[in-house]
Amino acid sequence: MTRPFSPDDAATAWGHPEPLAVESAPVPEYGTGSLADLLPTLAAGMGVAETTAAIGELAPVDRACVFLIDGLGWEQLKAHPADAPYLTSLLGSSRGGTGRPITAGYPATTATSLASVGTGLPPGAHGLPGYTVRNPATGELMNQLRWQPYTDPRAWQPHPTVFQLAQQAGVHAAQVSSPAFQNTPLTKVALSGGTFVGRLTGEERMDLAAEQLAAADRALVYTYYSELDGAGHRYGVDSDTWRGQLMHVDRLVQRLAEQLPPHSALYVTADHGMVDIPFDEQHRIDFDEDWELRAGVALLGGEGRARHVYAVPGAEDDVLTCWREVLGEQFWVASRDEALAAGWFGPRVDERVYARIGDVVAAARDDVLLIASEQEPKESLMVGNHGSMTPAEQLVPLLEVRS
Repeated sequence: MTRPFSPDDAATAWGHPEPLAVESAPVPEYGTGSLADLLPTLAAGMGVAETTAAIGELAPVDRACVFLIDGLGWEQLKAHPADAPYLTSLLGSSRGGTGRPITAGYPATTATSLASVGTGLPPGAHGLPGYTVRNPATGELMNQLRWQPYTDPRAWQPHPTVFQLAQQAGVHAAQVSSPAFQNTPLTKVALSGGTFVGRLTGEERMDLAAEQLAAADRALVYTYYSELDGAGHRYGVDSDTWRGQLMHVDRLVQRLAEQLPPHSALYVTADHGMVDIPFDEQHRIDFDEDWELRAGVALLGGEGRARHVYAVPGAEDDVLTCWREVLGEQFWVASRDEALAAGWFGPRVDERVYARIGDVVAAARDDVLLIASEQEPKESLMVGNHGSMTPAEQLVPLLEVRS
């Protein structure tokens, strides 16, 4: 029996496939299983006011350490068991023993994810909704990872961090990271509160994180490792360099796990996964060379797989129509209000954040990248990329070791 010929068939037959539906994008699990829910869940288990145990699978613990490994996606970890035997042995512990991952949040990028972790809020509330976004006060693009051009961190992100709330509740809060991150604006808005201790090597950080965890009966400790992400960007997530970094990370996690004091839990997670994009015109579309995509666009923000598009005033509808026609089979393309209604940035978007989000938002579904070779020469040459809502980018582990 054959099915009736549908309008979708007609569109395909005439060479005009329908663009991806905005509502078909796999929205992160805000409120039940996203990075923004992790620290509030742990803090709530320690009795910290103004926090909620949103990830119901996690049992309370007196001492919790979160080890965030930049770029360690769930799918990438599962694909390399020989390079990460210890981490692989913990896969079944993920998300409270369910063996399931959590989601990073949209966009799946470092500045956004670290702010979600530290504040316990989704991007629409904390206000770092992309790699680069428009500052409504100046009209300029702001890089939220490098904090350029500079703007007042507290005005940009005024909410308290979970570390600050924990410290106020008498919980020992500490961050153990590279000394280079101690005074950055991103650290101030996302991870401030408690004690910051800088150490250069990963081994030193693991040892000190264990010491900080044992420093009080209730403790919330955060530590971080960035080099895996750098290897992925430069060489790809299946390169020898990336696998070598994964081996090193595997040893670091085991080192920390073996030093946990009593009544402690270690949670290993990440800010995003990553996908390798081939270097050809089919997979890398150059905005700077495409007159159709440039028409009516005042600023191009975001990154290659998660774009914020700021239109010339009055051209918003035309830009949306054009981007859907050109990219709609490979990207979820939405107007700002459509993306907000679909919950891409969380269940709510604060008023101060609204205009930071693009008039048009484009999130890649396929293995494709929208580069800007002239405006973003370094980013356009990266092998590994991230930002969108695909499983390879969104899904991150929440591995657990308890003592």
